[in-house]
Amino acid sequence: MTAVQEAPPGWDAAWVEALDRLDLDLAAAERMLSAAHLPPVATVARAQAWHPPTGIGPLPPSLEDRARELLDRQLAVAQRLAEAAAQARRHRVAAEAMRTRTRDTPVFLDARG
Repeated sequence: MTAVQEAPPGWDAAWVEALDRLDLDLAAAERMLSAAHLPPVATVARAQAWHPPTGIGPLPPSLEDRARELLDRQLAVAQRLAEAAAQARRHRVAAEAMRTRTRDTPVFLDARG
């Protein structure tokens, strides 16, 4: 007969804390996607630097629904990020196509010289 291994102390609390942090990171990413202008690249990179928790054991069954909801939100944010990147590329290409001068054209003219 195999003994049932007991969960370490604070097991549920550690997972609740990890999911809370992920929830806050997702909310920040959702706010960034809703903003008219994105923050600096370094800020976005820090926001995307989430790493799964280690050493806290498997996800408690009581938190499975919450974890699935967070996963669904993550997937939705990833989809919106991909769409925003594609749209930014299209805008960049359109802006480049509207250039009236070549890159070799001087910007300033010395009228006195």
